[in-house]
Amino acid sequence: MPIKIPAKLPAADTLTNENIFFITEERASHQDIRPLRIVILNLMPTKVATETQLVRLLGNSPLQIEIDLLQTETYTSKNTSEEHLTAFYSTFDQIKHLKYDGMIITGAPVELMPFEEVDYWEELKTIMDWSLHHVTSTMHICWGAQAGLYHHFSVQKSTLDTKMFGVFAHTLNDTCNPLLRGFDDVFYVPHSRHTTVTKDEISKVDFLEILSESDESGVYIVISKDGRQVFVTGHSEYDKYTLHGEYMRDVNKGLDILVPQHYYPGDDPSKPPYVRWRSHSNLLFINWLNYYVYQITPYNLDEIS
Repeated sequence: MPIKIPAKLPAADTLTNENIFFITEERASHQDIRPLRIVILNLMPTKVATETQLVRLLGNSPLQIEIDLLQTETYTSKNTSEEHLTAFYSTFDQIKHLKYDGMIITGAPVELMPFEEVDYWEELKTIMDWSLHHVTSTMHICWGAQAGLYHHFSVQKSTLDTKMFGVFAHTLNDTCNPLLRGFDDVFYVPHSRHTTVTKDEISKVDFLEILSESDESGVYIVISKDGRQVFVTGHSEYDKYTLHGEYMRDVNKGLDILVPQHYYPGDDPSKPPYVRWRSHSNLLFINWLNYYVYQITPYNLDEIS
């Protein structure tokens, strides 16, 4: 089954070129199926790129999915046109009366700031509290994961001496968890962050389980014992050249940035990077949609409690 998206969303052209199946809202309205409703709180500055990355992964499943895109009202993106935001994004006040099968909260380039100093922190806290009673399962990504762990469970983040930047090998802590079904013993994930959450901090919370980690990049996937909150510290959704774009941006700014580790052949930025995380990325999102959203969400969304 396809993902349902607005007809003029920029991601549509990309998905068509990649032969990923989607349908427009108009066509979906004629099908007698209740799609899964997913709301994406997109905090990334490159909103169109992030939309495309997430829609690509959500669309690679046998389920029909309807997405709503959400932006903060207390902070307006400077990197996305007002026309795009007006056409495709809602604010929390516009959707807070609704319930959703799933939610994704993305990362944001504010990780070096204390949470309380982020412009939209109070609004984000309200949204995260709302998700506990209006969403079956929420996936938090990168800074979104750190924010969720801090707000819900008082897990502190730590500043790294050197940016965690590159593609790192990960292993499984719980091979029986449905979220990890089909994963290889070793798999790869892109990371791009200046802060981290430690195993010691997370282990203080009995309601949380660490599902996967890396010797180099640390904790990767954390899940609440009821499965309603998933925290992913890396960027499995990234495209082939996303890390390259971030690296070149910082180089052009004259910043002291290291070459992304384990990304370019021979760590040579002049060579096209390897993609070693695509199959894992698809499995992660498919498993989340199937086992933690579709299998447990009520048919009547009003029954979410």
